[in-house]
Order: sequence, then structure tokens, then C-alpha cells
Amino acid sequence: MHSSEDAQISKSGPFTCDNATILIWAGPRRLSIQCGVRFCPCIDIHRGKVKQIVGSTLQDSREESSSLITNFESDKPAADFAKLYKDDGLMGGHVIMLGADPLSVSAAIEALHAYHSGLQVGGGINLGNAFNYLEEGASHVIVMSYVFNNGQMDLDRLKELANAVGKERLERLKELANALSRQKKEGKYFIVTDRWQKFSDVYLDEKVLDFLAGYADEFLVHGLDVEGKKLGIDEELVALLGKHSPIPVTYAGGVTTVADLETVTTAGMGRVDVTVGSALDIFGGSLGYKDVVAWHVQQNMLVF
Repeated sequence: MHSSEDAQISKSGPFTCDNATILIWAGPRRLSIQCGVRFCPCIDIHRGKVKQIVGSTLQDSREESSSLITNFESDKPAADFAKLYKDDGLMGGHVIMLGADPLSVSAAIEALHAYHSGLQVGGGINLGNAFNYLEEGASHVIVMSYVFNNGQMDLDRLKELANAVGKERLERLKELANALSRQKKEGKYFIVTDRWQKFSDVYLDEKVLDFLAGYADEFLVHGLDVEGKKLGIDEELVALLGKHSPIPVTYAGGVTTVADLETVTTAGMGRVDVTVGSALDIFGGSLGYKDVVAWHVQQNMLVF
């Protein structure tokens, strides 16, 4: 848990919950609202279809590569998954276009319409289209390779995008979040860009996270060494994020069981949210989606 605080609000008054335990007054009795780690769902779209792909095998969308490993392809449209997440009250989920081709863009927009302001969107986001996705219903835009050039961070692009969209809408680390798709190299977690194929010269540490937090509302970090492989989580990466991220952060990669969710909670000190992809039964895996939702509800329950 982050911290505890007392607040005087009316019974119907709004409150925000950021992985904390907040004590509030509601009429004659005080309520303890326990806010824990969130399950943030995902919708990955490739050529207009909802798929689960091993990210490190993704090549240029113009090519049909024999190296592409697809764990799952759904016959349901992306909007159906968005409606499911909306019905279950899940916030902070993301729609990722694995190639911003017209079919994928159309599917992503349909998902945003189905769950207005409930999903973030990433994949091919740039200065020219970011605001359009926000108008279509995205809560945040997730920026990735656009803010890197030849393996180096392009600060001018980053600043322009943050100024145009607004820090609170630029889930830039969600943007950078995916940009923060990280792969370990030489004992460090480097940001990998261009469909997770090119190592940048930026690696994850407290200083980098502090800097990027100035341009983002939260981070979305993919552990590429385990992402899509159902090998368990990268506990070291989760611990690093829990210790050093100054803003909300969601971890993706390797979750296979409810026990893995608990490990994220422990390793991240209750400060790291989590997404699950290939392991879920709705994506062809063995981990029950409803079980994960139940876990999420238990983490974020009201305690009277």
C-alpha cells in the first residue's frame, strides 16, 4: 500500500484511489476503502483481429514473417472484449495495434467507442493522430517508437507530444510504457523500440523513471524476456518498478497463475498494477478471466 490518509467527504462525494488505503467519513460511520493492485486488461490487435502474439517475434506489418509466433486469434471483434471489461468495471486497460494498418485502426476505434474513456490506445501513435484517438474515446494515448530515433530518445518529439495532448492524457509512459517495453541486456533493462526489435540506448533506472514521469500520467512496462511465453513474471523488473516509479505503473509479461499475480503484488510492494494476456482463458489460456477479476475485486474491496 502507498499510504493512508483521512478525508472528510459526503456520502455521495467522489474520491480517487491510487493503491492506497483511504479512510473517509460517510454519515455516522467511517469507511475504510482499501485500494490495492489493479488488473488492467488488454486487447491486442493485429491485422484487424484480436490476437495474442509473442511480442519479440513481431516484424514489420508489411511482411508476412515465418518467425511470428501467434498464441491465439479470436473470432470475436475487439469491441466485444471492450464491452466485457466495461461490464466488469475494469479501468486502465489498453488497446494495442500491432501494426497501425486500416483494419487494426478501425477495430481499435470500435473498441474505444464500446468503452468510452475506459481504455488507453497505443500502436502508431504520433503527433498527427494522438488527439484524434482521444476524441474517439481513448482515456490516454500510449506512445512508443515515435519518441525514439535511431535508438535514441527524441526529446523534441516527446515535448511536442506532451504539450499537444497534455501530460494527464499522454500515458506516455504508457506510451513510453510500451516504449518501455524492456529487455534485459548486460544486466540492465533497456527500452526496446520498433516492434520490440531495436535496442535503444536508454535503460531503466530511478533517474530515467523520474525524468519520464514529467511527461507521462503513468507507465506501461512490458517485460519482453517473458512476454507471451507463459514463463512466469520477471520479478526483478517488477521490484525495480515498485521501488523507483514515481507515478502509477502497470507491468505486463509472463503472468500464468493467480500466484503470479500475488508475486507482482509482493515484489512491487503493492505499487505495480498488472495485465494478463495469453494466459487468460478468453485468449486461449488456462487462467480463468473471472478468477482474475475476482482477485482484482478482492484487492480493491470496500472494508466497512
